[in-house]
Amino acid sequence: MAGTELRKISGKVYEKELRRLQIELVNLQEWVLTEKKRVAVVFEGRDAAGKGGTIKRLTEHLNPRVTRIVALPRPTERERTQWYFQRYVEQLPAGGEIVLFDRSWYNRAGVEHVMGFCTDDEYRRFLRHCPVFERMLVEDGLLLRKYWFSVSDVEQQERFRRRLQDPLKRWKLSTMDLESITRWEAYSRAKDEMMAATDTPESPWYVVESDDKRRARLNMIAHLLDSLPHHRVPPPSLRLPERPPPTGYTRSPRDRQTYVPDHAARL
Repeated sequence: MAGTELRKISGKVYEKELRRLQIELVNLQEWVLTEKKRVAVVFEGRDAAGKGGTIKRLTEHLNPRVTRIVALPRPTERERTQWYFQRYVEQLPAGGEIVLFDRSWYNRAGVEHVMGFCTDDEYRRFLRHCPVFERMLVEDGLLLRKYWFSVSDVEQQERFRRRLQDPLKRWKLSTMDLESITRWEAYSRAKDEMMAATDTPESPWYVVESDDKRRARLNMIAHLLDSLPHHRVPPPSLRLPERPPPTGYTRSPRDRQTYVPDHAARL
């Protein structure tokens, strides 16, 4: 797919297919909850590759008590002294939960390695231990899926430019993001080395071409649904009850409560 010109997906087609996939995601959620399955999905890739937008569409209609997003901040001083995987283990799903990692333990193979936030020994140890760690998770019954969002340097630069100019997206830019522009090749080498060490039969990487955001979102969600052996769980039979007749309750006077001003009336 890389380097191939693909037709644009119209907004109408995109919204229709996204809705269909989101309905299926609700079915997946019910299956996970009913069967007490544990699902963990890792989202990795370059800055501005489209991970956040995909996660947003994926979780839009799901129950936050079942589907949880994990985006950990920098480790604390105490966490720096722990086993590297420890703070991620604490975030793994229990039975009946889905956890989406918006970046994950693979920080060590990417930004920490490229920016010098870990030692070379720590980095090499991670590459050795990570496949073992993930094999243990999978053998214990965790349904683990790993997605790498791949964006071109030209498209990334354009997305950075739009973020810089948009007050609603300016918060997404950090000095670390901008640093990634000047270290493009270093990140490329780190990604290739990471893939070589951690793309295993038990826990393979799936690459999402993400220069086209709409296509990336549909492709990733559809693949996730196809890769999990779920089935439709019949919903419980519900019926709205009839409202009982009034018993004489009178609402308290409005002037006894403080209401939010009608800002909309001034528009």
